[in-house]
Amino acid sequence: MILKKLFFVATASISCMTFSQNANKQKLMDYLDSLSVHHKVMGSFAIAENGQPTFLKTTGFSDAAKQQKANINTQYRIGSISKTFTAVLIMKAVEEKKLSLDAKLSTWYPEIENADKITLENLLQHRSGIHNLTDEQEYWTYNTTVQTEQSLVSIIKKYKSDFSPGTKYEYSNSNYILLTFILEKIYKKTYAQLLKSKITNPLKLTLTEVGGKIDPSKNQALSYTYSNGSYQPWQETDMSIPVGAGNIISTPTELLKFIIALENGKLINKTSLSGMKKIIDGYGYGIAQVPFEQYSGYGHNGGIDQFRSVLYYFPELKVAISFITNQSDYNNNEISIKMMETSIGKDFKMPNFKEVSVAAETLKKYEGLYKTEDFPLDIKIFQKEGKLMGQATGQGAFPLEAASESEFKFEMAGIKMKFNAEKGTMDFSQGANNFTFKKQ
Repeated sequence: MILKKLFFVATASISCMTFSQNANKQKLMDYLDSLSVHHKVMGSFAIAENGQPTFLKTTGFSDAAKQQKANINTQYRIGSISKTFTAVLIMKAVEEKKLSLDAKLSTWYPEIENADKITLENLLQHRSGIHNLTDEQEYWTYNTTVQTEQSLVSIIKKYKSDFSPGTKYEYSNSNYILLTFILEKIYKKTYAQLLKSKITNPLKLTLTEVGGKIDPSKNQALSYTYSNGSYQPWQETDMSIPVGAGNIISTPTELLKFIIALENGKLINKTSLSGMKKIIDGYGYGIAQVPFEQYSGYGHNGGIDQFRSVLYYFPELKVAISFITNQSDYNNNEISIKMMETSIGKDFKMPNFKEVSVAAETLKKYEGLYKTEDFPLDIKIFQKEGKLMGQATGQGAFPLEAASESEFKFEMAGIKMKFNAEKGTMDFSQGANNFTFKKQ
């Protein structure tokens, strides 16, 4: 969630800045079109400045099989941005004196380890120590089938606590699943009803709601991977599982309305918002700190199935950006940076998507298991359908795109690898992290 930290000095006049911003917005459209044409990304994108939308763009399909193009009203699964909505509902419950942030989890779920020490604030800030159920391999055995409160709590409580409550931050979907059930208990209403009555109806958000089985006939987007020259549909997580940790569907424009309303005190009062912005280890209540150059913003990103989402607000700039993709083979942080650069009238470099062809016999030299003492996971390199693939221990395989005969990248995660077949090494970089792996 960290954007580029470069120092920007505004020296242009207002008229020149306006011209620059307009030119950059056209360039941003060209950039997004280029991503789509090269099958890097498809989805919907929006920018708001001073509370008003100033940029809207959609690319690709909501239903690829029917060649149904996405539009600004297409609904997408937003994943963990749902946590910001859930945190707002908790703060509204606090304002209505239905909850206290220092209330203990044992009030509702005494059977969970350390429940008598875990506060609602710990859950909001991911400082509870409750293990993240989506980190376990068994999650993929039930993620497409309906679950109940009872079954989810049974899954959560069987895992040993990761650390003592309040001592550290560790992201866990389990925290917000429990917060959802607590909201439903105290209000005696469903999460969907609470979302509608306390957030979407007051803000007149008609396309933001709890999702279910995806229905393309209702302008709801399916998610995809792109391989072998076509879009391949992805499985659908059953929305009974993420609940308020990730079950909302929306559009970028409505997400912008939501975060602007939150900032302007139209959902919760200033005291509650200040509480949400109480950042510890980069995270507050359902929001994370987001640096961009010399500015500090807040927001959340999300991922569910093959959907990826971003919602950031920068108070000093009065700029908000949001996008949701339903297919991505690209580093979405790069898109965030370019959207923010566009909003401040700053030029950016267009990527070069020239493909490099590497002979199969050369790729074969790179295959094998790579290890290093400096990194906790091993990385397996192998070929599949003529393409080099990478797979870290216990994780899914990912495609590697050739930048040269020995250099490869996985842009969606910002991963770069450089192989030396003679030495049997692989130089690995991701962000500021650099490691040298040795072939076994």
